[in-house]
Amino acid sequence: MILVTGAAGFIGSNFLATLNERGRTDLVVCDRLHRGDKWRNLRGAAFVDFVPPADLNAWLARNSALDAVIHMGAISATTATDGDQVMETNFRLSLALLDYCTLAGVPFLYASSAAVYGEGEQGFEDDMTPEAVMRLRPLNLYGWSKRQFDFVIADRIARGLPMPPACIGLRFFNVFGPNEYHKGDMMSIVAKIAKPISQGKRITLFKSHREGVADGEQRRDFIYVKDAVDRSLALLDNGKTGIFNIGTGQARSFRELAEATFRAFGRDPAIDYIDMPADIREKYQYFTEASLDRIRQVSVPAISSSLEHSVADYVQCYLMQDNPYR
Repeated sequence: MILVTGAAGFIGSNFLATLNERGRTDLVVCDRLHRGDKWRNLRGAAFVDFVPPADLNAWLARNSALDAVIHMGAISATTATDGDQVMETNFRLSLALLDYCTLAGVPFLYASSAAVYGEGEQGFEDDMTPEAVMRLRPLNLYGWSKRQFDFVIADRIARGLPMPPACIGLRFFNVFGPNEYHKGDMMSIVAKIAKPISQGKRITLFKSHREGVADGEQRRDFIYVKDAVDRSLALLDNGKTGIFNIGTGQARSFRELAEATFRAFGRDPAIDYIDMPADIREKYQYFTEASLDRIRQVSVPAISSSLEHSVADYVQCYLMQDNPYR
């Protein structure tokens, strides 16, 4: 069996979908559904057990024969402010699963984030030495919690401490795609602007508040969730331990992303620019671009789909359909 935490979430449910497509149905879901529409992310998924997070330790004590633990469960909002809750969920739970996988000899795949890079003043190299990890300066609580767990991994490797047979950290860049609809303000721009575009309306993007950067020219490394999951599973298949960037290696602007979405709907772009809220201006990343040198060294195939092709697939195969879920 494969245990997937956060399996009802955005990236987690896409792991389930891809594993199902590969013929794996012996999957165990660990997540909270609450009272919203998050359950819809699981509607098309085949799995054999559902474990609430509060019951996970007891479940693991009874089930040591796992093929892998894919740990996507986290508080992923970059606007989160409850430090105790974030550390309990993003750090302590990850640590417990790391220790379990080490003792049980189970491969461990976990979600880190490009948020660890902050402004990117140290670059976007996925250097996994403890010193390099601690030089990173995340801009928010979420990014800091992820950096701290990355440090644990880097430190244990550097000191030669016991580890799972494979331990793979995934520094996801800006992931977009189906099943992100429950995320509200944390959805991708593509999901947010799809409805107004389909209704023939204009859309808004944030103005730039940085000299030398034009409105809409804030640039990020946008990666389609299908590509992100495929790259992650390729690392798991290779059994390589390390922390790896999961991105395309090519930064694109929010304007280009919005224009691709308009074209996918068959419309000409109609974009206005509005002031960025003052409370996020100091924490806003203006540029991210994954360095892919390390992932290339372990022979993981390059991503062949362009941003425009990925957006078109998302819009036409999901957002324009009666059932937008994967």
